[in-house]
Amino acid sequence: MGQCGSLPSPWGDPTAAGPEAGGDPRNARHVPPGTLELFWDESLPDSPEQQSFTLQKCHRQLGTPVTPGIQPVFRHFQLHHSGTSIPVFVPRATTLSVQTSSSFQALGMQQPLELSGQQPPGCGKCIPVCSDPGNAAGCCGGSGSSIESVRKGPVMCSTGCENPFAGLVALLRAAWLSGKTRPLEYRVAQLEALGRFLEEKKQEILEASALDMGKPSFEAYLTEILLCKNELNNTLNNLCHWMKDEHVSKNLMTQLDSAFIRKDPYGVVLIIGPWNYPVNLILGPLIGAIAAGNCVVIKPSEKAKNTERLLAESLGCYLDSDCFAVVTAGVQETSRLLENKFDYIFFTGSPSVGRVVMAAAAQHLTPVTLELGGKNPCYVSDTCDVRSVARRVAWGRFFNAGQTCLAPDYVLCTLEMQEKLMPALREAITEFYGSNPRESPDFGRIVGQKEFQRIRALLCSGRVAIGGQTDEKDLYIAPTVLADVLPSDPIMQEEIFGPILPIVVVASMDEAIDFINERPRPLAVYAFSSDCKVVAQVLERMSSGGFCGNDTLTHMTLTSLPFGGIGCSGLGKYHGKFTFDTFTHQRGCLHRNLGLEALNTLRYPPYSQQKLGFLMAAFEIKRKGTCTLL
Repeated sequence: MGQCGSLPSPWGDPTAAGPEAGGDPRNARHVPPGTLELFWDESLPDSPEQQSFTLQKCHRQLGTPVTPGIQPVFRHFQLHHSGTSIPVFVPRATTLSVQTSSSFQALGMQQPLELSGQQPPGCGKCIPVCSDPGNAAGCCGGSGSSIESVRKGPVMCSTGCENPFAGLVALLRAAWLSGKTRPLEYRVAQLEALGRFLEEKKQEILEASALDMGKPSFEAYLTEILLCKNELNNTLNNLCHWMKDEHVSKNLMTQLDSAFIRKDPYGVVLIIGPWNYPVNLILGPLIGAIAAGNCVVIKPSEKAKNTERLLAESLGCYLDSDCFAVVTAGVQETSRLLENKFDYIFFTGSPSVGRVVMAAAAQHLTPVTLELGGKNPCYVSDTCDVRSVARRVAWGRFFNAGQTCLAPDYVLCTLEMQEKLMPALREAITEFYGSNPRESPDFGRIVGQKEFQRIRALLCSGRVAIGGQTDEKDLYIAPTVLADVLPSDPIMQEEIFGPILPIVVVASMDEAIDFINERPRPLAVYAFSSDCKVVAQVLERMSSGGFCGNDTLTHMTLTSLPFGGIGCSGLGKYHGKFTFDTFTHQRGCLHRNLGLEALNTLRYPPYSQQKLGFLMAAFEIKRKGTCTLL
């Protein structure tokens, strides 16, 4: 599906009188077929408790789905349908930037709007506008609000009559059950459309990243665009092979039959993304979900507001709206979203929220992937190139202003190495960001006030050896190195997720390994040493989601390696084919021949020792010998 610019010729006469002159409202501007547009209604009051919108159904025939024109801030609107104005109130949770077709995904409705005297089930107790703005922006039903035609629209109300996202999930499930997403050609077309999104919206992605976090364009392009393109192209290059049935070995009894693994999609899946890499960590899983043949509800992080808006308003121009929908939601609305039955949930975020997601998934026995992060240790041995270590550690720690789940969280080294490492780190920071990192275009900012205050409070740990400057107004925290940090200090009790690098002194490698093993298993372990045996020892004696020797972060750039946590750092894995496998149900299948029934008499009663002997010969797997690891 092409971008919004490639639409059919608009209908209506642009020179005719518009609604302000008493003419046909369709003549206000060029409106392509199938377009739903929002129009300001300045006559209604502007109240934050009643954010609502106006829809104008510009044509009875819903043709090519396109994205509605959306104002950044919603006000009161009127729904104009067949000449009738109906006030419509919707929660902030619902995005209108999904493509709008006959299925009305943008509204989470089960069917197009139509005037009807029938009231939606369960909504008899709703009032036109909810009194709790945090819980809802409005409800359906009630006197003076003729919105009976909205069967299960995205309404939030204190009576809890309907889940606001039930209609949306039902629509996507119907699309999946129709088999629309299964053909290879369909999957390839949607993936190629995603590629066009990355190419055509490249500048907007870079600008949104800069507005949300002050992210340098170099870092934004590398992580949000290039890595996504690599995932996309790797998937397109291999999808036809990944999708094929995988034939497996058979025993003597099934030699004439077909045994294979069918790669089935799960169904309707939910992807919840974080704010630190808001494009990459949404599109990465999305690529695999599309490739596996699923329908997807996409929920970007509300903290990265500009990127969230970009995804909500733009993805619908490229992806099929019958099968893919973007939902913008806060905490309360996301909780309601999670009440719905999904067939798979992919979540990236903090361990505390991960527990909430897993608990919600458990209500429906829904499988999950949780990418959670944690405190990633970095062991530096006494035998290494100090300058190279300092540059690689500083880059990994201060990339994206330290807001990377995979960043080295703290350094473990001897006192002697700390004395060598400190000036090398100072030199590396100056080399990367200049004498005043605040003025560097290559150093980002903290995402928000809450995160800034949390990170700044951690500066009380140990002794500030490098950096330490902060500016709350600018959300700036300088690249900082802390020395003399104790295991009991506050900074060692939680994931830092900011531009601070504490150094903890240990006496030996054995002490460092024990220190790490006493704590929750991290997303990654880093080890630096000129001695390959030291690196191998760290790898062998510790458990983590991933491992990288003599560098930081770079292992996640390989689509051939699985990326994921273990224990508190996460559950499941993805990247490359592992993403396809994550969103695929591997279905064991055996297709037997109806002939040769005489062979089956060996398993039928009456049983005998002779029959058992024949079956043992046909089924038994015998051990061949010892296995040696090379």
